[in-house]
Amino acid sequence: MEIDPDAGGSLYRTLAGAVIPRPIAWVSSRSADGVVNLAPYSFFNVASVAPPMLMFSAADAQDGLKDTPTNIQETEEFVVNIVTESVAEAMNETSATLPNGENEFEHAGLTRAKSETVSAPRVAESPVSFECSLHEMVDLGASTMVLGKVEWVHVDDDVTTDGKLDVNKIDAVGRLSGSLYTHTGDRFSMERPP
Repeated sequence: MEIDPDAGGSLYRTLAGAVIPRPIAWVSSRSADGVVNLAPYSFFNVASVAPPMLMFSAADAQDGLKDTPTNIQETEEFVVNIVTESVAEAMNETSATLPNGENEFEHAGLTRAKSETVSAPRVAESPVSFECSLHEMVDLGASTMVLGKVEWVHVDDDVTTDGKLDVNKIDAVGRLSGSLYTHTGDRFSMERPP
């Protein structure tokens, strides 16, 4: 199969099906009016370590930005919560299109935890949460990329060893394509060549 992106048509299935596994940013935000939102985004990664920055991209709605990027544009803050296998079902529940005013935390049976530096709550059940301030929003056509500077990090002691984050203790969930997901339970190592 050969694909010419300029020939028209959507490349979503190929892009989302080949660039795998994708980590999931479970983004909690609050509108200027105080309405809380929680939604997962699988176009997510670390953008920089100095300064510490995360990025995620949200597909736009037919009439403009979805709730999460709208909230971030209004308040200039958000929280990225890491999805693990123990909360995967709840994360999936928060991807539902709910009526206006219905709370994703309550819908999925999740606990809101107070953040230190932002007004948006974090997911108490997530072992790692990054409080972020908005650095920049970039219009990418049918999507909006959000770059956030990490202002505070919450790490559950259960996923640490000797006071440091232990990647072997985080069973993170990644998105494949469609309704398929994976997790980091099956690990292997390779030594980087000199």
